[in-house]
Formats: sequence, C-alpha cells, structure tokens
Amino acid sequence: MKMEKDNKQQREDTTPLPHREGQGESLQYLELYQEAGNLIKSQSADVMNAVRDEAFADFQRLGFPSKKVERYKYTDIAPLFAPDYGLNLNRFHIPVDPYEAFRCDVPNLSTSLYFVVNDSFYRGEKKEERGERKEESGKGKEERGERIHLRPSLPEGVIIESLSKVAAEKPELVAKYYGKIAKTSEDGITALNTMLAQDGLFVYVPRGVQVERCIQVINILKSPFAGNQTSGSSRTNEGGLMVNRRVLIVVDEGASLKMLFCDHAADDCHFLTTQVVEAFVNDNAHLEFYCMEETHAKNVRVSNVYIDAQRNSRVNHNVITLHNGITRNKTDFVFNGEGAECSLSGCVIADKKQHVDNNTLIDHKVGHCTSTELYKYVLDDQAVGAFAGKVLVEHDAQKTSSQETNQNLCASKTARMYTQPMLEIYADDVKCAHGSTVGQLNDQALFYMQQRGISREEARLLLQNAFINEVIDEIQLEPLRDRLRYLVEKRFRGELSKCKGCKLCK
Repeated sequence: MKMEKDNKQQREDTTPLPHREGQGESLQYLELYQEAGNLIKSQSADVMNAVRDEAFADFQRLGFPSKKVERYKYTDIAPLFAPDYGLNLNRFHIPVDPYEAFRCDVPNLSTSLYFVVNDSFYRGEKKEERGERKEESGKGKEERGERIHLRPSLPEGVIIESLSKVAAEKPELVAKYYGKIAKTSEDGITALNTMLAQDGLFVYVPRGVQVERCIQVINILKSPFAGNQTSGSSRTNEGGLMVNRRVLIVVDEGASLKMLFCDHAADDCHFLTTQVVEAFVNDNAHLEFYCMEETHAKNVRVSNVYIDAQRNSRVNHNVITLHNGITRNKTDFVFNGEGAECSLSGCVIADKKQHVDNNTLIDHKVGHCTSTELYKYVLDDQAVGAFAGKVLVEHDAQKTSSQETNQNLCASKTARMYTQPMLEIYADDVKCAHGSTVGQLNDQALFYMQQRGISREEARLLLQNAFINEVIDEIQLEPLRDRLRYLVEKRFRGELSKCKGCKLCK
C-alpha cells in the first residue's frame, strides 16, 4: 500500500493480524491503518476520528465480504482491493480547475453547482487568481463570474461544505448523525470507509426550509500519478489511486432538497472509490436524490447508501449507470415513521466487459408506509449485471404497500444477468408484490419495424430506448429527464455521451 507521506511512521500496534482464508487482501489495509493511523487522524476531524478505531476493529473482524455473504454473492469484492493503490493521506493539493474543465450542458436546469475532487470539497479559486484570469481573457467581471458558476447564495441556514470542516466548526451537529445508520459492525466496506475516510461532503437543510434550486455535485476523480510523473511528495503508482469519500445529508423537519450527483474521471488511469452516504429525512421532509455515473472502464466504484425516513417523509432515489468499469451499489432504506413513501429506481446500460451490481434493502419497520422499486438493465457484449432487492415487512408494519420490479434485456448471447427480488413479510395486513424478467429483443417487433423501412440496427435502438425510458420517467426534474433521454440514446449508439464542452471525458 503506497502512501503520500513525508516520513514513514512506525507501526503503533504490534498485535499480530489474523490470517484467515480469503482475507489476505484486507491485511494491507489493516497494516496501513496501524502504520498511518495518527497521520489519517491528523488530517481529519475529531468527530470522524471518534469512530475510526472501532471501525478498524470491525474491519479486522469482518474483512472483505466474500461471495458466501448473501448480499455480496454476485460480486467478488476482495480482488478489487488487491492492487497496490496509492492514497493521498497527507491531503496534498491535486491541481485541477473543475470550473474550467467541466461544462455540464443540461438545458433549462438551474442548479447550484459544487465540486468534490476525489474526496475533497472544492472551495474555488482565490479572488486574486480569478482576477488575473479575467484580465488574460479580456472579459469583464460579471461575464467571467457567470461563466465559472460562482457559488450561488443559499437559503438561510443551509450548509453545503466540506464534511471535516463542518465537523471541526460544528461538532455537535455532525456528531448527531455521523455513523449512526452506516453501521461498521455489519458491513466490511462501510467499516473500511469509516476507517480511512478523511473528508467528504456535508449537506444540511434546516427545519422548514425549501431549497428550490437543485444542488448539483460533480464528483471528479483526479490522480496525482497520471502520466507517471514524480514531483515532491507525489510519486508514480502503477496501481492507481484509491479514494474514500463520505457524504452526510440531513433534511430536517418540513424541509425539501433536490440533489444530483455526477461521477466523472479526469484521468485515464485506474481508480478505486469507496463511498458511504448517510441521508436523514426527518418528519414531513422531502428528498430527491439522483446519482449518475459516467466514468470509464478502469474505474471501480463501491458505494453504500443508507437512508433513514421519518414520519410522512418522501424520498425519490434514482441511480443511473451509463459508463463504468466495475460498479457495486448497495442501498439500505429504513422506514422509521408512519406515512412515509419512497421510490427507488435505477437503470443500467452496460457493454463490453462492464459489471454492474445493485443490491437494495427496504425495511418497513412501521406501518402505513409505501415503497415502489423499479430497476432496468440493458446488457450487451460480455457485460454482467446483477440485481438483488429485498423488501422486509416487520411484525408491526401493518397497512404496508410495496411493489418491486426488475426487468432486464440481454442484447447479446454472451451477456449475463442475475436477478433476485425478495419479499420477507411478518405482518398480515399488507399489499406487496414483486417480480423480475430477463429476455431478449422481440424478433417479431424487429421484423415489423424492418418491413416499414427501418434498419435492423435502428430498430434495436428504438426498442432499447423504449425499454429504459420507464425508469427515466421516474425522474421528477423535467430538464434532467429530457437530457438523460438524449444521453441514453447516444450511449446506445456507441457514441461518447459526454456533456457539451466537457474536457474531462476522453
């Protein structure tokens, strides 16, 4: 495990590490924490450090989940973490100007734009540097300010900032929520992320505040090792870069928030990202949370999302995978208050040797709640897809309504899809259903369209588009919905679905 550090620290804990079958890959991360634990803590906040040692103990006990673990049986996790990835533990600055590099062309979608570079919240340029660029470009201050999307004003009390910064300034606020629903004792990936994560994003909407404008967060992966350059404390690492990102979202009572996360890679090198998201949606609050991945084939993404829904809350969570290498998404949604509603949906377009695994759990702890779930996959070439979704209705969850659907289209004979929708019901007054399908394009429909002058390839594209659009229709932001239809069509045509003017997509 390569680290960016000025001086190699001596191992503080000489306790022998357990050597268990199938856990060899976890040893390098345990040793890393024993060697660099103080360094990790010195570059983070006390609130995050308070649970770090416990997470280490849990990861030491759990290790990486094997395929024998029910929720991980479709993705072999340990080999993904085996390469010798580099980490930026010393928080060295990675030069990137996202305002210059990224242009997101979503017509008529007025967003408040923020950037996270790897796991660090981007705070923008200094005024002096911006002024120099204004003079060089010959543009006026106002024109220049609009061009780079200077940080917009937010309603009073709303916080969108670095997680470690807020944890240092308002420790009581962050400590109330951090690590409360992402249990390190139950998941090895969550334990690893909690053990190593030093920063991330904190979003807080106070009681009764309506954030009308969508908050758009661009997660940019940027490696100091790109181009095999060595400078100062950065050094060549053929294993790529590992990023451990943490996100904490709190929507207080009666508040509302719309968020769009976009994942992009700035360099053509290997990335490994672990991400843990904790979202608290309090009484009568409303959260729309959209996640879109457009990276590349060298990217490995392991994301765990935890959502806590209180009384009469509304949550719409949509996950879209357009470009990736290996992606493993886990979503745990818990109803902790009556009258709440949730909609989980996702669409996957994969080809070549891409791998996408979505695993969901909707836990109805209380009664009178409604959940709907719709995931659709289109797989081509040798792509592999997996969906496993469980709806758990506990004893006291009477009057529960739940519908779970997974539909999949294999566009080639070599594509593989694994599907496992599940219902586990312990209440007797409920209305629940689930189902899944796996199939290929309808030959009769293709023949019908060809008879009317449409080429076979164009007919395939039309049918695939129609199949996936049902998930896109779940998106409530109309401009984003229209833009995704355009991106999906380009994706099916094999074109690079990058935003207009985006210099990050290669």
